[in-house]
Amino acid sequence: MPPPRHPAEPAQQAPGHITSTAERGSFCLAVCSCGWTGPARRSRDLARRDATRHSGE
Repeated sequence: MPPPRHPAEPAQQAPGHITSTAERGSFCLAVCSCGWTGPARRSRDLARRDATRHSGE
């Protein structure tokens, strides 16, 4: 199994922002390879929208 990557590595290897969502208990939040995190949301759809808005900036 390869060692875990540091979160900053994808940002250095690829231009732009690589966004995804993360679960924190009953909340979902958008996260980005640049270190940005969106607000905690109960709606996954809203968290995905936050990620889309961030990557479009």
